[in-house]
Parts: sequence; C-alpha cells; structure tokens
Amino acid sequence: MRALIAVALLSLGGCSLIPKPDLNITEAQVNPLSQTMETLKAKPGPKYPIPVAVYSFRDQTGQYKPQANVSSFSTAVTQGATSMLVQTLLDSGWFTPVEREGLQNLLTERKFINKQKKSAELPVMANARLLLEGGIISYETNTNTGGIGVEYYGIGASELYREDQVTIYLRAVDVHTGKVLMSVNTTKRVMSQEMRAGLFRFTSLNRLAEAEVGFTTNEPVQFCVQQAIEVAVAEMIEKGVAQGYWSASQSAPGSQQLAED
Repeated sequence: MRALIAVALLSLGGCSLIPKPDLNITEAQVNPLSQTMETLKAKPGPKYPIPVAVYSFRDQTGQYKPQANVSSFSTAVTQGATSMLVQTLLDSGWFTPVEREGLQNLLTERKFINKQKKSAELPVMANARLLLEGGIISYETNTNTGGIGVEYYGIGASELYREDQVTIYLRAVDVHTGKVLMSVNTTKRVMSQEMRAGLFRFTSLNRLAEAEVGFTTNEPVQFCVQQAIEVAVAEMIEKGVAQGYWSASQSAPGSQQLAED
C-alpha cells in the first residue's frame, strides 16, 4: 500500500518535470523570421525587385479537421494562404507585390477619390510582370503513426506520435506572354506527439487508486503552411537566377529581362 502511494505521489510530483505552456496571459508578439527567410536575406538581393500579382493562393484540398463522432466544418488548413504568400514575397526583398486580392475594394476607393478631386486624377495603378498562382493541393493525415508503451501491475507509461503532411504548388506566369516560366512544389511534415503515465489499481476490495500525468504537442498547421510557402519562394528565386529570368545585384548584368522589360 505504501509503495503504491509513493508511486502515485512520485507521478504527481513529476508533473513539474513535464514541459507545458505558460498558462499566464501573455502579450501578442511579432512572428520572427524563419531560418529559411534569414538565409535568403543574407544572400545578395535582386538587381531590381520584380512586380508580381497574387490573385488567389487558396486551400484546394477541401478537407475538414478530423474529429471522432463529430461533424466538423472547420477546415484542416488555413484559408489565409494568400496573405502568407504576399508577406513572404515582401520579406524576401526580391518581389514587389501589387494588390489584387482586394482589387475591387481598391478600385472603389479610387473612384471615391476621383469624385472628390475632380481636377486631379490619380496616377495609373502599378501593373505586374509576373503572376503567381497555385495553392495548397494536399493535406494527408496519419501518413505515419506509431508509439511505444509498457504496463505492469496497473502502472504504465506510453508515447504516441502522428505525422501529417501538407503540400503546396507555386508557379510563375509571364504576364506578357502567358508562358509558365517555372513551377515548384514543397512538402512539410506536421508532427504530433502524446506522452502519458498512469496508475490504476485496486488497493483493496473497495478502494481504487488512480493517477495519470501526460502532455501532448501538436505542430500548428498554419506555421507548416507558412514554412512550405517560404521554401517555395526561395526555390523559385534560385531557379529564376539559374535559368536567367532575373539576377542578383552582384551578378553579371544581362539576365534581368523580367524587371527591365
């Protein structure tokens, strides 16, 4: 009996050793640049930033979050991938995005200004040299699952893990010719882990001792999508330089057709 109580107290005391999030209210913070973007910004920038347009970069999977015995209408991946892509293009320093997702709102505001200032016309809107298209084309759940556990005499511990996978495609289209210059695709794994330990045993005919500790860690799908987009943009920049569509500021001139045309 004393041994069982000691094990239970030890299990409860072990809670302090388990990493868990701070339950205190914290201030919002700006997301830091990822390692991919830090590496990209450390390299030579473009000779001229390339104006690009992104009309839509959306979820094309149509999947909902899997929930047991519950009808869920929450999507499995973020619906804000267009905003993520535009932010990544700005952070890269290689592209100058022009507003196209909210184009109708922009045109409406310009009409209001033109009516108020009849004598002064607004300047012509900037046009794009490249059109970036694509989207999130796959989100596969339980691509890899497994775990390990042991239990003896009502005392046990286990560890489980699950691996999902998100895939995106991104292509660059020449606005002047309609030609698809290049297409890249990236895949990011989404990891989930659960660890638990417990005690379940009858100490006597009418007395039951039970204790359980554990934690779960789920990698946010939103950040996985963002990382996949960042890798796709970095890969597109490298392929564009290699194929001569644009060049870095320290490269030899003569391959900057897209920005200068």
